[in-house]
Amino acid sequence: MSILGATGSIGQSTLDVAARHPERYEVFAVSGASQVEKLLAIAAQFEPRYIVLLEESKAQWLRDALNQKALNCEVLVGEQALIDIAVAPEVDTVMAAIVGAAGMPATLAAAKAGKRVLLANKETLVLAGQLFMDAVKHSGAQLLPIDSEHNAIFQSLPVQFREHPYQSSFEQAGIEKLLLTASGGPFRTRALDDLASITPAEAVKHPNWSMGRKISVDSASLMNKGLEVIEAHWLFNAPIDLIDVVVHPQSVIHSMVQYRDGSVIAQLGSPDMRTPIAYGMAYPERIQAGVKPLDLFSIARLDFEAPDLVRFPCLALAYKAIRQGGVAPAVLNAANEVAVDSFLNGKIKFTQIPELIESCLSVQYDLSALNLEELLLADSQARAYANSQVANWSVGVAC
Repeated sequence: MSILGATGSIGQSTLDVAARHPERYEVFAVSGASQVEKLLAIAAQFEPRYIVLLEESKAQWLRDALNQKALNCEVLVGEQALIDIAVAPEVDTVMAAIVGAAGMPATLAAAKAGKRVLLANKETLVLAGQLFMDAVKHSGAQLLPIDSEHNAIFQSLPVQFREHPYQSSFEQAGIEKLLLTASGGPFRTRALDDLASITPAEAVKHPNWSMGRKISVDSASLMNKGLEVIEAHWLFNAPIDLIDVVVHPQSVIHSMVQYRDGSVIAQLGSPDMRTPIAYGMAYPERIQAGVKPLDLFSIARLDFEAPDLVRFPCLALAYKAIRQGGVAPAVLNAANEVAVDSFLNGKIKFTQIPELIESCLSVQYDLSALNLEELLLADSQARAYANSQVANWSVGVAC
C-alpha cells in the first residue's frame, strides 16, 4: 500500500487497520504535509520504503531523525514524488487521503495506473469527475469509495451495478434514488441570527465524528454534503435529481438506496472510519477493523429531517455547481477551500463562507473543463479571485 496523507485522521485509521493484519498488508510508502514527528513514528513502526513531503526543510529534518534511529526509509520531496509512490509497480493499493486539491494529481495518476484506489479525497471527483472516471474505466482500476456515505451506498447497491455503474443505469438496476445522510453538524439547531458569531473552535467540534479541521468546518456548513452529492453523481453514474440529502443526527445510518419495489437498503454502523477503510482494503472480504459493535439498544431512536437550505446555503450552491457543469464544481471547491481557511484564520465570519463561494461562482470563466490543465487553471483563477475578495472585506472575527 501507498498511503497519501498518512498523518491525517484517515491515514492514521488506515495504518491502524493495516497494523491489525501485518501478514496481509505492507506499507510501501506514505506521505505527509508537515507533521514530521508522526511520519517518524510511522517509519519506526511500519518501515515504509519511501516517505514523501512537500517541503525540503521538513524532509531534511526527517532524514536526520531517520539516520539517528538507523531507519532505512528514503525521504522524497514534491508533487512528482507523490505521483511516483502512487504509480510504483510494487503498489497494489493506494489510499488517497490528502485533503484538498493537492491530492488530485497523484490520485488521478493511481487510477490511470490501474491501481485499487481507496478514495477518501473528495476533491478528485469534485474537480475532475469525468476525467477521473474515464481513467478508471480505461485502465481497469478498482475504485472503492471510503467516505462513509459513499461506502454505505456502494455496499447497498447490487454487486454488478456497484462494480460497473457505467455499464448500466439506475432504471435498469431498479434504483429510484440515493439517500445521502448528514448529521447536520454542530449548528443544526442553533438560532439563525447567531450563526454569524460562530468561532472556529466551535465549528471544528463535530458531534459524532473525529475529523480534521477543514472537513469539520465543511460538515458544519453542510458543504461536505454538497461535495458528496457531486461525488455520488460521478461514482455511481447517478442523475443529480436522484440524489437526496437526509439529515440524520445520530450518524448511525450512513446512507441508503431506494429501489423501485419500495425497498430501502441501508448500511448501519458505529461512526468510525475504520469500517469503510477496512471494507475497501479487503473488498470483497470483510476483516477485523477494531470498531466497537453497534448497540441499537443504547441508540434507542433514529431521527430524520430535511436539510434547511436557509441555514445551509452551501448545499444548494453545490447542487447549482454540478448542474452548471464545466469548471463550476472546480470553482466551488477552490472557493470553499479559501473560504474555510479564511474563516479558520479569523479573516471572515462563518456566514460569509457561502457568500464568498457564491461570489466566485458568479464570475465567468472562459473554460470548458475538457482537460486537467483547464481544471487546474480554473482552480487557480477561483482561488485568486476568492483571496482578493477576502482581502477587500473588512471583518473582525472573535476566534
